[in-house]
Amino acid sequence: MSNDFGSPSGAPSHGPGHGAPQQPYGGQYQGGPSYGYPPPGYGAPQGPPPNPKIKPGVGWIVGAWLVFVISVIVGVAGFTGGLFSAIGDAAPTRSFGPGEKVTVRLDPADKPAIYVSAEKGTRFECQIEGDPGTVRLQQPGMRQTLTSGGLQWELALRVGVDRAGDYPVTCTTAEGTTAKFGLGREIATGSVVGGAIALFAVPGLGFLLAVVVTIVVLVKRSGARKRQRAAQAGAWGGPGPYGG
Repeated sequence: MSNDFGSPSGAPSHGPGHGAPQQPYGGQYQGGPSYGYPPPGYGAPQGPPPNPKIKPGVGWIVGAWLVFVISVIVGVAGFTGGLFSAIGDAAPTRSFGPGEKVTVRLDPADKPAIYVSAEKGTRFECQIEGDPGTVRLQQPGMRQTLTSGGLQWELALRVGVDRAGDYPVTCTTAEGTTAKFGLGREIATGSVVGGAIALFAVPGLGFLLAVVVTIVVLVKRSGARKRQRAAQAGAWGGPGPYGG
């Protein structure tokens, strides 16, 4: 006895292609891929374009402070160079011992001076031969010391002469003491003062420039950011009707 499962007894059997419409096998090409995604250029709006670079750049600030550092180096170098130059010009070019008479060339334009290198507390006396009233020995107004030729020299006497010429000089010390004398120049205060001005003026100008550049750049960058935000707000509109 035969039975047809899935069909009532005696009901005719329908083969494929008969009866209710069948679901097609697979998708049909409708002019584009049917994956459930919208084609490019449609659907949700794209993100905003990248923000343009804000100008002026921070490199201006870095450069300004580098200039300040250079100005400090220049100021220190100028002061040091001026000081060494003044010391080199003032250092004794000729030395002599106690009781030794030497003839030296003195010019009032050179501001000549007598230096001594001796132990502290050594008493000495110097004389310069010349017409009365034309040669003067004066105590220095301040203590000045310098090092030259491996010796430490101290300014002993300022020499005043009315006219340039050759003058015999003799210096003596107390009995039992030794010393060395030398003829040089007074330390040029102009070089020292000029070096001190360079030490403070050049770095000061560099610092002022760095501060001004920093303020200007920061103000301009802040204004550029505000204009950028305003432009973006105008391009994309304000907040939506649902808040946000």
